[in-house]
Order: sequence, then C-alpha cells, then structure tokens
Amino acid sequence: MANDPSYLPYSPQTTNAQTITPALLPANNVHTVRITWVDLINNIRFRAVPLSLFQRLLASSRPGVMIAQGAFGIAGITLAPGFGPVGEYSYVLDLTTIRLCSYAPGHASIVGWFQDMTPAPGRVLGTGVPMCPRSVLKRVIEYELSSLFESFLVGVESEFILLKNTNPVEPVNVHGYSNSQALASGTKETEIMEDIAQGLVKSGIELMMYHSEAAPGQYEVVTGPLPPLEAADALVHTRETIFNMASKHGFRATFAPRLYLDNCGSAAHAHISVHPIDPEQPFGLQPSATEDPEDLSATSENVLTPLERAFLAGLLDYLPAACAFTLPICASYARMVDGIWSGGTWIAWGTPNRETPVRLCSAILTANPPSGDHFEVKYVDGTSSPYLTFSGLLGAGLLGIQSRSPLIEKDCMATAATMTEAEREAVGVKRRLPRTWEEAGDALEGDVAMRDLLG
Repeated sequence: MANDPSYLPYSPQTTNAQTITPALLPANNVHTVRITWVDLINNIRFRAVPLSLFQRLLASSRPGVMIAQGAFGIAGITLAPGFGPVGEYSYVLDLTTIRLCSYAPGHASIVGWFQDMTPAPGRVLGTGVPMCPRSVLKRVIEYELSSLFESFLVGVESEFILLKNTNPVEPVNVHGYSNSQALASGTKETEIMEDIAQGLVKSGIELMMYHSEAAPGQYEVVTGPLPPLEAADALVHTRETIFNMASKHGFRATFAPRLYLDNCGSAAHAHISVHPIDPEQPFGLQPSATEDPEDLSATSENVLTPLERAFLAGLLDYLPAACAFTLPICASYARMVDGIWSGGTWIAWGTPNRETPVRLCSAILTANPPSGDHFEVKYVDGTSSPYLTFSGLLGAGLLGIQSRSPLIEKDCMATAATMTEAEREAVGVKRRLPRTWEEAGDALEGDVAMRDLLG
C-alpha cells in the first residue's frame, strides 16, 4: 500500500547489488561467515563457519560445503516422499553475494549454488542442479538474455507484523496505516524499525521507505530495485534482518499472510520494470498483429510499450500457475480475497486500482510511454521463496513476450468483484485466481509451457 516512489533513475545497466569482497571481511571485523541457502519451502538455513575456515575454503576451485541431497525434502523432522539419506550436493559459494549481518555483529552472510559433486548424466559439472531454487532463477534470467529483447528490475514491499507474544497473539500496538503513533519516540517498535532501517543500509541494501501498515502491529519496509537474482538475494537478507532485529528486542516478526481475519493481511508485493536491451529499439517489440489499434486508445493502456504489453499479457495469462510459487501455503489464500486491498480474486490489471492483482505504477500518463513505468504484482506474500517467486513471475512475462501475446484485459477502473458480468466482459475480465493452494498446484501441473521453462 506504499505510495510508490518513481523508478525513473534506475536502469539494469546502472543498478547493481552493493556487496563486499572476501578481502574486506577482516577490515569489517567479521569473525564468522553464514553460508546461507533457501530450501523449496522457503526455510532460510545456514551453517556458521569461522573466518579462518572460510578463507581456507577460498583456496578451492569450487569453494563450498557438502549438503545432503535429502535436505531439499526436509519438512520439520520428516522427509517428503522421493527424498532419502543417500547422496550429497556441493554448495558452491557465490563470492559476489557477501553482505554484513548488521543484526549479528561480526557475522557476514553468503549464498551460492547447489551443484553435483561429480559429473551427472545430462548435466555439465559446475551448473546448478534442478532442485536448486537459485539456479532455477538463473536459468530464467539466461533465457531472458538470450531473447535479446529485455531485462528486468525488481523491488519489493515487505509487510510483517511485530508481536509481543505469539500465544496468545499480542501485537506491539493497534495503530493504523502510516499513523505517527505507531512510530512514537521511545517505544520498542520504533527502536526495532530504526534498527531494521539502519541495518539494511549498512548491509548495502537500498532502503526506500518504511511505515506502519493497517493491521495491528503491522509495518512495511520498501527496498529498491535490483536485477532479479540480486533482488532475490537482497530479499532473503532483508527478511533475515527484519526477523533478527525484532528477536534482539524480544519480539517476533511474522510474515504470515493473514494473521487477523477481521483486518488486512501481509504481502510481499513485487515491483517489476521491463527494460529493452537493444538501444536501437527503445520500446522493444512492435505491437502484436492480433491487437486492435482501437484497443490502445485509452491513455492508461496506450502508455504501455509493446514490450510491456506483451509482458503484462504473459503475467496475466500464466497467473494461475505462478500462484503455486507466489502463494505457496493454504493461508496465502485467506489474504487474496475481495474488498481488503489485497488485489482481489479476479485476474485483471489496473492503473489506480489496488483491487487488481497487477497494478500499473506510472510516473506520468502521456501518449509517449515514460521509462518510469513498472508493475506492482500483489499476489505474493512473505511465505514464498524469492527465487521461485521471481522465476514464476518473470517466466510468465517472458512467455508472453516470446509468443507476442495480445493483451486481452483492459485497464480495470473499478473493483471487479462489484462489477456486473457485462461490465467485466467489457474490460476482458473473465477468469479468477486460484482460490486454494490445491487449485494453484493443479494449474502449474497443467501448464506445460511454464513447467518447461522452469525445468
């Protein structure tokens, strides 16, 4: 629900992650390195190693640690069907991803790639294994670059609730959206939010704003756009910073999608901008031959470049399958309901409309498309894996670009749930989001194009 800042200064050519090199660790008084990964169900896991051992690992041609293959199937203390005790992966460190852990002085974190220890049939040694979520996103990015049409930037709004107690649930306060009393001087919640803000800045993550949200104890942190892989890495670090800063003060930060059924839920809205690679074609694709020029007459739709239109068409076409990644648990669907500004249940997009699952955030609505446009994707919450979520969203958009998909849906200027069937028909709104995790899973299972792209 943030009043989104303009993305005009940003471009993929000039926007990069601000991380540090291994050589700078001693100068930053780092004594422990957290070798971090995110599993298939969005558990953030790490192994803490002394700096001396980390430096010894760097002498290897593939610096990293061994992790059991069955780790991808761990749910609590049990293994999911298909996983077992046999086999190990090499978790190879990505030395470009080191960040200082402001919430744990003396610690730094690093992520990497799960790879085969020895050559496996059909895979080149040194490439990611199919189970590695970070490698899935890398493959989508490589597909993007091979198209020679576009690149992306992704920023995120992280909503969460600060709790004094979890049983029974007791929020830190009951103040509302952007209410100054929710950040009153001298309160613990204000200390926590200031520690989170400064911690993100010190770790090299761009903080754009923070404020209280509508639900009791709810806050939002907005971080700046980055290329997709770097954005996913930064989101993992952001969530760790939020959770641990709250923990240091004796509070619990939860990203649960819907803690109160009588109030708003917590989301992780993704803001995606599409940028053409070829400077000779500043707006990328030409208009689809199947689109009626009359459909471009409305200012809010005409503002989209052909590249953005195709991306948006793909985002909407493949939305049901992507929900398997972006809304990954049963509770996710308790947030995605009509009437609470979550994006609603109808597959639609709108310019000023916060009751659509995709919102066009435009700097200036003019006949000439501005470079500051981006899409706010609202059907994402904090229980989702950043790597799988960005893979699903970008994969959907890329499939739209690849097929030059026409944009059927028009700018929806009203709440779809309150429109008549004829009114929805007039703006091309005919389908609904999955209403349960099972429906989303079935949509992904039946979507051959999405499954083939993600591998």
